Amino acid sequence: MALIPVLVDVFQDPIFSVIAVLASFGIGTFQGIIIGRAILIRFPRLQNHLKTVSITLFALFLANAILSVPRFASPEKISLESLSAQGSGKFFSVFFLIFGMNTGFLTILAISVTVMTFVLLKFTQIHGITKSFVFFFTALLLILTVISRFTDLTPSAFEVLLYFLYQLGFTIGILTGTIRKIKPKKMDLK
Repeated sequence: MALIPVLVDVFQDPIFSVIAVLASFGIGTFQGIIIGRAILIRFPRLQNHLKTVSITLFALFLANAILSVPRFASPEKISLESLSAQGSGKFFSVFFLIFGMNTGFLTILAISVTVMTFVLLKFTQIHGITKSFVFFFTALLLILTVISRFTDLTPSAFEVLLYFLYQLGFTIGILTGTIRKIKPKKMDLK
């Protein structure tokens, strides 16, 4: 069963499917550009090494996209019974189970990139509607991921495709947002 069962019938129509695909890729790309530009504004010295920074961020976020799609497609289900069976003495095992860090190095790499994104958002200067846009879609994905982990609902193939296109768009947006230098604002001396 899909994460959002109400939309299953809507996505059967090819027009809505195409709109959803383009919107998912576009939202990811736009978010990536916003974050990429905000990183360069917040850390202006990175502009001295733009190619290295762009390629490094692109590689990190591409690895994140590739590693997070299988976790989203078939999430490890967590039930309250399994959490209570762990007991209160095994806090770290429960913590690792909830955050999916008990599955190896590659998963921890993907989670680290996601955490790095949130830290960068905290330290960058994104304001107003742009900040609301970024946080709304980030929170939406977080909610869908939590739903898939703690309920019997599993993403449909189309929802996994939309998630992958969002992640791919985000990765391309990061590259696009960090590929060119940001010119300093000129001061009006009149």
